[in-house]
Amino acid sequence: MKNVLILCFFLVVDQITSQSIIVKDTITRSAEIIYSVNGNKVSFNPETPELNQIAGAPKAFYTYYWEFGDGDYSFQENPNHTYKTKGTYKVKLSVTNNYDDGKPPTTRPKEITFNNTASEIIQNESHHLISAYGGFRLQTNRDPIPEEEMQMILSYGNENPFPTNGKIYLFFNEKKYKDKNFDLVDVRLHHNEQEVSEENIASNYTSKKELIQTTGITTFIDEKLMVVDTLKQNLPLTLEEAKAYYQDFKVYDFDNLESNEERNMFFTFKTTPEMLKDTSAVITIRSIYIPERGNDSHKVLTKEMEIVTSHDPNKMAVYDTRLNYRLVRFKRLKYKVRFQNDGEGPARLIKLNVDVPEMLDKSSLKVIDMYPKCPICPEEEVQYSCLDTIISKDKISFQFKNIYLPGTAQKGVHDKDSTKGFVKYSMKFGKNFHKQKSKSRTAIIFDKNEPIITNASTSRFSPGISIGVKAGYNSFPDLNNSESYFLGATISPYKSYKKYLQAELMVNSMKFSDVTNSNQELGIVDLPDGTIIDSAIRIDEKTIETALLNVDIVPISFRYNLNGIIGLGVGTQISFDINNEVTSTTKSNYYTFYNKRIGDPIEALNKTTIDKTNNSFTNINYGIFGDITVGASRIGPSLGFRYIYNFQEPEKQLHFYAIWKI
Repeated sequence: MKNVLILCFFLVVDQITSQSIIVKDTITRSAEIIYSVNGNKVSFNPETPELNQIAGAPKAFYTYYWEFGDGDYSFQENPNHTYKTKGTYKVKLSVTNNYDDGKPPTTRPKEITFNNTASEIIQNESHHLISAYGGFRLQTNRDPIPEEEMQMILSYGNENPFPTNGKIYLFFNEKKYKDKNFDLVDVRLHHNEQEVSEENIASNYTSKKELIQTTGITTFIDEKLMVVDTLKQNLPLTLEEAKAYYQDFKVYDFDNLESNEERNMFFTFKTTPEMLKDTSAVITIRSIYIPERGNDSHKVLTKEMEIVTSHDPNKMAVYDTRLNYRLVRFKRLKYKVRFQNDGEGPARLIKLNVDVPEMLDKSSLKVIDMYPKCPICPEEEVQYSCLDTIISKDKISFQFKNIYLPGTAQKGVHDKDSTKGFVKYSMKFGKNFHKQKSKSRTAIIFDKNEPIITNASTSRFSPGISIGVKAGYNSFPDLNNSESYFLGATISPYKSYKKYLQAELMVNSMKFSDVTNSNQELGIVDLPDGTIIDSAIRIDEKTIETALLNVDIVPISFRYNLNGIIGLGVGTQISFDINNEVTSTTKSNYYTFYNKRIGDPIEALNKTTIDKTNNSFTNINYGIFGDITVGASRIGPSLGFRYIYNFQEPEKQLHFYAIWKI
């Protein structure tokens, strides 16, 4: 029987242990590059795993990004590419899973070797860099997710009629965030661009104002040769502002860029584990393109990206996720709603029904930018493309009317950016609003389809700091003749709406006294003059006066504002004396004493004894309290009453105070 019990025990332990060990799922999805070669022309076809549909989301789908290893790229699913010269090329594929709850499939690069130069007419995909994008463009293959790779294409071209040698700056990791959002893990260059190290990133630039100040020349300057001091033309200012805003940057020189030539640089960023987790936030990467080194004319592009937890082309973001409550009256809160038509045909009417937080003034709405680009609709009905803004009680409806936005599944559509749109807008804060976080969502409706609900875009107020000055009076019912006055300071979040924490430091001057009486029958007493008294009594009156200089500390208290007038609080208090002076005065009076009756005083024997002691940090007391304030409970002046129960004597303490928070 004993052996059976032991066997059962080990079986149970083994079962519990096996259940408690979680085996990590090491199986990852992968996509494979499939291709066929015809001369120097290659047809690519990705082989992808099944999608894991997110419940309630639109139909899941993949988007694709190819690098062909020769400086060209494509976002098509099945691209064709012709290689111009012989050589070995490493082809990369990055697949993004949209509306899918798993990680993106991983892909191994493949090498393709050609021994012949292309003889046929090359008809590779045109990216229209110069004609459509002014010769400068930033693209990414997906939005950033923590601990995921993201590919970025920096494209630059020469619009000049002559070859140029220029410079490219790339800035990333904004300083306003505590941790870095990106690690740059790989750079792929195909046109002999050279990374350069520059401690001082400002160029040798002299503005007209500086030249006049340093030389005094004012009359024979050719105005056409001078650079006007504006943000777009003042290269040192542009560079210094970028350097002040971003932690990291890279600089590249390029040479011999022919007229109308287009080039691409490829970067792989790995998002860090410490990356900002706020999916309402917008993060950026900025690039500055200088077509001619030594010339201060330049172009600036800032790529805005919304942090996501899953790849969803329909997204809402707010530019300021943390706000300073003291300064918001001078700000406009800026939002961006982006969308993508993933249908098989074009969308002609797109509605963005946006929730508007109560704190914002809808009448201050300002549309900053949009795509598709179109004018604001007039009051009357029109047939041309326009953006209508319909304001209701708690919503704003942005309606793109009479537009043509292609679908990702539409035949002949290869540029994924042409299927995307956005609206960027801002609003001021209203007159009276509380320090609460705001949430906003958007319902996106393509034509007559079911609405797609975006993520919640959230703005919060930074706690801020409010310093309070506090003064008042303490009453101790357990002490006789007590007097206690204090002066102190408080620290708490600025103008909290409901609940908040507060700490306090007070210096307290306190006095109290206690009187005791005692007597002693003495019998026969000899006086100094020789007189003998048969019976006497001594009556002692002892007065103990205590003067304290205390420090009272409230390390933390929890407070709650019922409204703008009444506030409640509970917390703990620690008190200790930094100076404790005790004066003990004993008055001894002598009297004759016959038949248990006090008679005449004996003046010759009367005396007074005074004893003083002075100590520091001798008493520590702990207490808990509850209180109420009436007045400007969030900011400004108020009056308060606090009842404190101390764990050592004196136990009862009544705390009356006035406070002013700024």
